[in-house]
Amino acid sequence: MGVAEDILFLTKNFSLYFVSVIFVFGGIGNLINICVLTSLKLFRVNQCAFYLIFESVVNTCQITFLFIMYLIPIVNGFDPENVLIGWCKVKAMIPQVFRLLSTSMVCFAALDQFLSTNPLLIIRQMSSLRLAHCLTIIAIIICSLHSVPYGIFYQIAPPSGCIMNNSRLNSYYLYFYYPFLHGFLPIVASSGYALLAYRNVRRLIRRDMGAERRRLDRQLTAMVFARVICFVLSLAPYTIYRIYALNVSVSQANMYPYAIDRLLYTITVTLVNLNYTMSFYIFFASSSRYRRQVKHFFVKKCWLALKNLCTAEPNRIHPQTSRSIAADSGWE
Repeated sequence: MGVAEDILFLTKNFSLYFVSVIFVFGGIGNLINICVLTSLKLFRVNQCAFYLIFESVVNTCQITFLFIMYLIPIVNGFDPENVLIGWCKVKAMIPQVFRLLSTSMVCFAALDQFLSTNPLLIIRQMSSLRLAHCLTIIAIIICSLHSVPYGIFYQIAPPSGCIMNNSRLNSYYLYFYYPFLHGFLPIVASSGYALLAYRNVRRLIRRDMGAERRRLDRQLTAMVFARVICFVLSLAPYTIYRIYALNVSVSQANMYPYAIDRLLYTITVTLVNLNYTMSFYIFFASSSRYRRQVKHFFVKKCWLALKNLCTAEPNRIHPQTSRSIAADSGWE
């Protein structure tokens, strides 16, 4: 019994500390991604970069909301989702939307690299900013509508708290959403398109294409390929756990098996949440060109802007100072 209680205490505190860590490091990394990818003209007109920018925005929103979810019970001393019906519904809906949008952007980025690096001109022409904007808008609408049932059917039911009170919808999420829609489907789609794009990019030198475009395609393919590998590695354990949970029922009355089950759940959810944090660090590690671009952003843009701001302030002549100098010189 004591070991089980220690495991439950460890999982609860680990979740809190880990969310705090990913909020800091994920916020910094996603912000750098957004700044670098939007400040360079090379990326502003590229559809794959658009997906990566939007993913960073969504990931920032997700980790911020997760941090707020864990922080509020500590500040208030109780969990408001078991008292406030509005917070119960919002807490169920918002992470759902951001989770699906982030997953969609990874799949779209892999798809775009497959299209843009394809040897066939007609397929390459399908890759465009217009398609990126359309797919993103469609994804936002579908993901938002998909979360609406959460807001309708989540209710506060003492003593259980905020739970889903519709058995059919609960079965849909247990048997289809977690294993397939947010599991095998994005894993297969993103990894498949990433592998095809990697195969295509090795043939770029044979095509009539500018050297700068070839370098950009190689860079983005390497970044997306590394991103997809980490995406699959972080999502696969959670998908496997969900399938395991469908076949194995653990009662809270059996403390030790229940504590082990909570530990496995915490580990797999931690990996999924880590997925919202590591985009920048993956890109930075996988692409030497991206490292130079990040350095260029900080040195040529941030540092020069800060330097110009600091040097311009002392040289600025204020009207009051000018009148004082004129008076001392006998001009007034």
